Amino acid sequence: LSGTQLAPKEKLDIPVLFMPDTMKMYEAVMVIHVMRENGENWPYEDSAELNKDLKSSVTVGENGEIQGILWIYPIHGIPEAPQQKLVPAVVRCRARQRVERRVEVLLTGVVPGAKAMPAARNSATATINKPANVQEEIQVSDGFSTTVEFLYELQYKSNEIKSQLGALVGMHLIQRERDTESGIITLIFNIVFAPNKPMRNEATLVVQCTTGGVWKFPMLFIATEPEVDDVINIEAVGLNKESIVGFKLTSQTR
Repeated sequence: LSGTQLAPKEKLDIPVLFMPDTMKMYEAVMVIHVMRENGENWPYEDSAELNKDLKSSVTVGENGEIQGILWIYPIHGIPEAPQQKLVPAVVRCRARQRVERRVEVLLTGVVPGAKAMPAARNSATATINKPANVQEEIQVSDGFSTTVEFLYELQYKSNEIKSQLGALVGMHLIQRERDTESGIITLIFNIVFAPNKPMRNEATLVVQCTTGGVWKFPMLFIATEPEVDDVINIEAVGLNKESIVGFKLTSQTR
């Protein structure tokens, strides 16, 4: 087979095309075999005692010299659900208060051959009901939270938004259901939002199946103006005279 000739320090671009038909991870290995153009080998003194790692990355000729060098690159293809114009799940709360919302997301294509879901239903929806007790225990860890089959996290457009929302939003997976006919999986999350000041920030709920496949759902966090703490009345004692009233302010932080 004829190969590609490369000059010293020349770059070689190898295009990789990925067209998944199911929501699962695909694995492949790209192997690059390099040999000298003049057909000569590379001498190697200890060719008879090549270690195991080196044997997998070279080809050895009959005389024990190195005939070619192999570069092996593993490739993981992770399909992502098509990005449609989804309606964001809105979580709204007054500043200095705390609210809990249920967010329900539908995952299609988890089971190969599952029917596609209508675009109108492929969205995240928030309800105002508080979460009921869940019998199935779901273990959650910090960062990318791990369940039996899924990983999930909230992603933000910038580090600035992440620093604002990171400590104000909590998320837990509380229920998981599968439709046996369509193969569609429903995940129900409990979202806790406790803003300390008015804001309006966007986030993306990213769900990844451990067998491969990524789904993304937009979310919108809105914190409105807080309630008035108190009303201070100052009575006038006369024209051109000062009236003074004292009150205490307590800092919420150090």
